[in-house]
Amino acid sequence: MTTLIHARLKVSYPDFSLDVDLQLPGRGITALYGHSGSGKTTCLRCIAGLEKAQQGFVQVNDEIWQDSANQRFVPPHKRALGYVFQEASLFTHLSVRANLAFGLRRIPRAQRRVDMAQATQLLGIGHLLERHPQHLSGGERQRVGIARALLTSPRILLMDEPLAALDSQRKSEILPYLERLHDELDIPILYVSHSQDEVARLADHIVLLEQGKALASGPIAQTLARLDLPLALGDDAGVIIEGQVHTYDPAYQLLTLQLPGSVSSIRVTHGPVANGRTLRVKIQARDVSLSLQDSGQSSILNRLPVTVVEETPADNSAHVLVRLDAAGTALLARITRYSRDQLQLHPGQALWAQIKAVAVLA
Repeated sequence: MTTLIHARLKVSYPDFSLDVDLQLPGRGITALYGHSGSGKTTCLRCIAGLEKAQQGFVQVNDEIWQDSANQRFVPPHKRALGYVFQEASLFTHLSVRANLAFGLRRIPRAQRRVDMAQATQLLGIGHLLERHPQHLSGGERQRVGIARALLTSPRILLMDEPLAALDSQRKSEILPYLERLHDELDIPILYVSHSQDEVARLADHIVLLEQGKALASGPIAQTLARLDLPLALGDDAGVIIEGQVHTYDPAYQLLTLQLPGSVSSIRVTHGPVANGRTLRVKIQARDVSLSLQDSGQSSILNRLPVTVVEETPADNSAHVLVRLDAAGTALLARITRYSRDQLQLHPGQALWAQIKAVAVLA
């Protein structure tokens, strides 16, 4: 994978410092993930030029936006980027169409990579063009804000917790549109979030930040499955699997998903998806149980042969986290220390992992 984004940043404040050296993929969605105060937004603002790192080097493709060693700093308005804030900050006296035209006017016609029709179609806002922002829901305003950012034809799109101000219903409405941006646009996205479920659904690559340092940076599936990172310790810990749809049972609304590079499959409650399509699912560690034998007479539909790889103490002293290998696919299981001892778990041990179909998050 060719690295096209390089951000080496050092920023010092009286109560906080950021010191990162990130080399990121130039396509797909990269999530900057961490708790509040970890440095996510500071990092994004430095890349945008809204804050100037005391020591910094920022390069996107062949464009160098900051090189403090050579006294180079490109101001934000001259950087080919789109920025989406937590609040859409639309012009209330202008219609949606006029708000979008404001973004479009920044770019000479010959340099436009995204046009009005494409942006409105991608974000599903064609029916809103004549409305004013005060007559839109929070989710609709944010979709307009994203479309306006796209109409600047950016080389990179920066999104600073774009769903943080929305309730759960509005978030669920806007997430499919963010997935469309990922699937249909060849514009890399840096996405700030402190929601692991959000990141798991959208991101291809993740940077884990803590107290201004990058603890890890890598592909989402590999990074979430690491037991040496804080990601694995929380109650929402789990793994990402991108499998191929094999069959669909309309009577029971069950998809059969072939695991990557494996003969094993899992069943998921889901609407119809065409055979051969790739579907991303999350399996949370707390929803995986372990057994020494395959119990066929059970309501649990997914039973996978697995091998124990390693274990680590969980954030709850009564629990442990176990990393498993399901024929090349990583799984995590959160179980009690009592169960660990009863099963006499050890690396290399063959077991069965059991996962309810209703617990698989697609």
